[in-house]
Amino acid sequence: MRRVSRILISGASGLIGSALAGAFSGGTEVVRLVRRPLESANEMVWDPMRPVPPKLVSGFDAVIHLSGENVAGRWTRVKKRRIRDSRVVSSENLARALASAEMKPSVLISASAIGYYGDRGDEVLTEASSAGQGFLAAVCREWESVTNPASLAGIRVVNLRFGIVLSPRGGALGQMLVPFRLGLGGRIGSGRQWWSWIHRDDLAAAVLVILDNRDLRGAVNMVSPNPVSNAEFSKTLAGILGRPAIFPVPDFVMRLAFGEFAKEGLLSSARVFPARLSQAGFRFRYSDLGTALKNLL
Repeated sequence: MRRVSRILISGASGLIGSALAGAFSGGTEVVRLVRRPLESANEMVWDPMRPVPPKLVSGFDAVIHLSGENVAGRWTRVKKRRIRDSRVVSSENLARALASAEMKPSVLISASAIGYYGDRGDEVLTEASSAGQGFLAAVCREWESVTNPASLAGIRVVNLRFGIVLSPRGGALGQMLVPFRLGLGGRIGSGRQWWSWIHRDDLAAAVLVILDNRDLRGAVNMVSPNPVSNAEFSKTLAGILGRPAIFPVPDFVMRLAFGEFAKEGLLSSARVFPARLSQAGFRFRYSDLGTALKNLL
């Protein structure tokens, strides 16, 4: 399998970037875009909110763009602006710089999310499904569209629509571990909402496949082929930890605590399937939630 030799990554210290950290072979040079003072020779400073000099991003075989404000928490007007700008403005600045670079990469892999689909109940969703309604769906549509300059410049662009990335180091699973280990876990709201998830190792393996497969472009759902209801997720997690799951959190409590984020994030239902990865022949190591959680925990 061919491997690119020089990769530029933004958001490398985040949950998804960390999952990719050990995925590349020893012959691959990974350079990180950072906003803090440099700590190693394999880092470059950038300001994602300002135009990026094309010379800064020239000479890479592939670029992986993952940076973005954490969506968790109460969505104030300022928080929503940060969520939107950290994704849309940074992606547009990077895409425009790559389009003007003297030595362009062959591929730009840019993060997106299954929030694109909105709250869709039991509807089966693939990459061919329409966009949904709400703040997150609007952000995701714009987030993906601003990568067009890179595509028009001949760069293969892939928009990764991430579901819940399973890792004990953070994200939804990381937040759930303490209450569930204390025996205080349970479903959220009705528990009927679909949660579409992916094991961090399958995520990293899928990115490697996408780097190699020139036929993959546009939206790619980064989820396992077996989404589960929130109630099933809670029951499975509690069972693996040897604890009960008897403390449900009512809808109104979530809405009081988190407002709009509760409605569009925790209580929203997205039954998403990885159609394009499956068509490309990708084989998930952890397609079953129980197996995935046992491996991680």
